[in-house]
Amino acid sequence: MAKSKETYSKKEKEKLKAKKKKEKMLRSEERKANSGGGGLDSMMAYVDEFGRIVDAPIDPSTRVEIDAESIEIGIPRREDNEDEDSGADTGTVIFFNDSKGYGFIKDKASGENIFVHAANLMHPIAERDEVSFEKSKGQKGWVALNVKHIPKV
Repeated sequence: MAKSKETYSKKEKEKLKAKKKKEKMLRSEERKANSGGGGLDSMMAYVDEFGRIVDAPIDPSTRVEIDAESIEIGIPRREDNEDEDSGADTGTVIFFNDSKGYGFIKDKASGENIFVHAANLMHPIAERDEVSFEKSKGQKGWVALNVKHIPKV
């Protein structure tokens, strides 16, 4: 007689596989039995007038109509001042390296050091020069833009 091709380990693996399949079916049936009906209504969420998420619909009598044209999206344009130097700060160049193309200006108003790059110069500058500039926020701090040399009187 020929030997059976099924070994003990094969039988055990098949039993284990059948047991896992049966457990999976039981869990699935249990989930279906415990689900409270569900449906679209149980998944709906509403936002009240304060921006909170609630599960009950909002009372239509408390709604306030808003004119869509009155809503401004974005930042309103800044009106240009006719006097350009009114927003400009002044300071003293405390360090400037021509070969590297950068330096620092000490702001007279705040006393902080502000980075300046050669690309932002309107006129050539040197150390101890009085300058006027506009401050802008850069990646690592304040940056001076439109740097102009103020001649000594």
